[in-house]
Amino acid sequence: MSLKGKKVIIALTGGIACYKTPYLVRSLIKEGAEVRCIMTESATKFITPLTLETVSENPVAVKMFPEQQYIATRHIDLAEWSDLFVVVPATANFLGKIASGVSDDLLTTIICATNKPVMIAPAMNPQMWLNPITQKNYKFLKENRYLFVDPAEGKMACHHWGVGRVAEPEDIFEEIKKFFSFAKTKKKTKKPISSKKILITAGPTREPIDPVRFISNHSSGKMGYALVEAAVEAGYEVTLISGPVNVTPPNSVNLISIETTKELNKQVLEQIKKHDCLIMAAAPADFRPELFENKKIKRKDSLLKISLKPTDDILKAVSKIKKKNQIIVGFALETNNHLKNGHKKLIEKKLDMIVINKLSTNTGFNTDTNQATILFKDKKPVETELMSKADLAHKIISLLSYLI
Repeated sequence: MSLKGKKVIIALTGGIACYKTPYLVRSLIKEGAEVRCIMTESATKFITPLTLETVSENPVAVKMFPEQQYIATRHIDLAEWSDLFVVVPATANFLGKIASGVSDDLLTTIICATNKPVMIAPAMNPQMWLNPITQKNYKFLKENRYLFVDPAEGKMACHHWGVGRVAEPEDIFEEIKKFFSFAKTKKKTKKPISSKKILITAGPTREPIDPVRFISNHSSGKMGYALVEAAVEAGYEVTLISGPVNVTPPNSVNLISIETTKELNKQVLEQIKKHDCLIMAAAPADFRPELFENKKIKRKDSLLKISLKPTDDILKAVSKIKKKNQIIVGFALETNNHLKNGHKKLIEKKLDMIVINKLSTNTGFNTDTNQATILFKDKKPVETELMSKADLAHKIISLLSYLI
């Protein structure tokens, strides 16, 4: 997409990765964006303001109180000017400052003063990135709706190997374009985010065979419950319909417990009328026994056959009653042809978004990590790296915020 008319502030903090930032600025200018740059004093030790003034065709802001300039409200002017802030490279020091509310230079003061989206591309030594305090700041900022272009793995300037290299300029450029692509189609609403209601389903269902046995699957509910946590942290009002799991939801959530797919179907069709969005993260059984035995089936030496019949197709039923402004998000766990099968489900169930997982030792049921391809009705797919289910949940909720 063209970035004509888009206003982007590129901010640099002190790291060797500063040398890559002019390439990003040039890419933005070529796409028609208007770019202004801010540098910390430390950043000027790695590249000069003149370099960025040349490629951006605008003056570079460095000092909070430059000599012989009227700058009393410059931090407010810059905070209000842009459509997007991009901090690249972002040091561990910078993350710590904004996570703590410290505003002791021009950049941190502007970040504190802005209500515009902030995208951060960290760059630091692997040990600094993995430091528990850095990770705590990183997670805190993500929970508070800061956007991140995560660092890559590779050889560092210090000759160490690990995660900490700043993302390449072309990758950050693609994330910026993706941001504006979503922002362009974001629905305008008079309702604040906090008034939006999300219905999330999680966990498995159980289809009884007799009083002591049932058909189910390996779903732990971890992904669904991670989505609940992320949605609550983002300020949404959440109702959770959950199958039997060993996970505890936040106290603020309206919890509805179910066991069978029939019960799940009934609750979803009732609750969807009261909500702006449905995230169908549950793993309902696709089949149930045709007959239920009232007494425990006794063991026999002969072959036991159980006839199965399909359960309710919940998303198909939802598609028939979906209101114009409601957003429906599906999940699909596939063992093969995951993109083809996921796209088919997206179209047939009239979904706005679908999260596709491939079953592996690190993804799917009973794992703490996940990797997904996220398809949309009218946008480019989003591929994620292998990450914790909590991080993926925040990614999904962040993408959802552009639709709801």
